[in-house]
Amino acid sequence: MIKFRQLFQAYQAYQVGKLGDAAILKADAFGATINPQVAAKMQAVVGYYPSIDLEALLKLPENTFGYQYALHMKEANLKPFNVSPEMDEIAKRNVFALRYAVTHDIFHTLLGFDTSYAGEIGVLAFAVAQNYSKFLGIGLAIAKILYPILAPRQIQASFANIHKGTTMGKQVDFLLGYPFEAYWEKPLAEVKAELGFS
Repeated sequence: MIKFRQLFQAYQAYQVGKLGDAAILKADAFGATINPQVAAKMQAVVGYYPSIDLEALLKLPENTFGYQYALHMKEANLKPFNVSPEMDEIAKRNVFALRYAVTHDIFHTLLGFDTSYAGEIGVLAFAVAQNYSKFLGIGLAIAKILYPILAPRQIQASFANIHKGTTMGKQVDFLLGYPFEAYWEKPLAEVKAELGFS
């Protein structure tokens, strides 16, 4: 059942620039939860949402994971989904809503997908292949219909990215339970190798 009051709270949070709060409130309001088969893999990150400082990350060496993530965010004119302490109850109760919201743009950096419709569907296909949530499978089915209408020039790239994202999702380790923010200073190549990217 959709929590309409919480959706309104998400809208209010978005209006005042609390993007992380808005994202977690929205996901939780729609009932997005982790698949029970993979829930145990999330225990290390229950309630884990350290604040991300892009300016500090941009001072790291260029080959680091943190620098490359911050560069992606700067080039795409995005802000991190930092979550405020007021969301702590949801953050602990719905670890999927929390981690999928705050790591989404981190996934773009690791997977090499841009923020176009084709790039977004690639990230979504990856998450579905990793079996995070039934909620995402529904989202991918809708995106396969909707994105070609919204971006007809990206149809070929979209379907190529679905294939690429699905393939990577089946090959690499379970990423959603990884505390990415603890490894900003490591070279991106090392982080990817540790996670099973070839």
